[in-house]
Amino acid sequence: MNQFVEPPEAPAFVLVRPQMGENIGAAARAMWNFGLDRMRIVAPRDGWPNQKAVAMASGAGRLLDDARLTDDLAEAVADCTFVFATTARSRDLTKTVFSPEEAMRHAARRIADGQRIAVLFGPERAGLENDDVARANAIISVPVNPKFRSLNLAQCVLLVAYEWRRATAGVTAEVTEMAGTEWADATEIEHLAAHYEDRMEAAGFFFPHHKASSMRTNLRNMWSRMPLTRADVQMMHGMLRQLVRRGTRDDETR
Repeated sequence: MNQFVEPPEAPAFVLVRPQMGENIGAAARAMWNFGLDRMRIVAPRDGWPNQKAVAMASGAGRLLDDARLTDDLAEAVADCTFVFATTARSRDLTKTVFSPEEAMRHAARRIADGQRIAVLFGPERAGLENDDVARANAIISVPVNPKFRSLNLAQCVLLVAYEWRRATAGVTAEVTEMAGTEWADATEIEHLAAHYEDRMEAAGFFFPHHKASSMRTNLRNMWSRMPLTRADVQMMHGMLRQLVRRGTRDDETR
């Protein structure tokens, strides 16, 4: 039999004896969310193909179509040079234990060197058996609540897939979407501050006189702290103009 070979571009996710088709489908969705498409399935309880898996996979059905089905774990990882096993409990086996984050960094480095990596995920009822873990080179342990260690299969796949994405895709930690505008510059903020000071002076806001200077300083400080866009500045000008117009009309009708 010809050995199955995949290009060393991303880890293979190996579902070992999965029990529910829905979880296989959800795992496929989780993988594809983060750009992973190498699924291997070992001895699924309810046979294969599985219509419940197809229904749950939704837009990630291609992963199921391309998934490699094997009868045993040894065949599923035969072409791999390094294998991680996911588990949340101690196994009394001497293994290096990685966090999901560091495991995927480690995987990325090995893949960059041309190695083939697999990550094992156990069945829903009790997870991987010790014989499964013994075949792995290292363990991925999720820091879950010690009083409730059980993770749903698809949730565990999602967590590791996310860390793979973080390790390889240059994820931006924070970004502000400007919605068609730009940040206001200092001149625009100065004009806004002056507009409000003028109108509030006319309304008698800066009272009593001996506190007026500090009140103006606090107002200017408030504007400088606010991350205003040009759209925000235009809206604030408009709000003040409308209030002034409305106040003038009300005065005239009294």
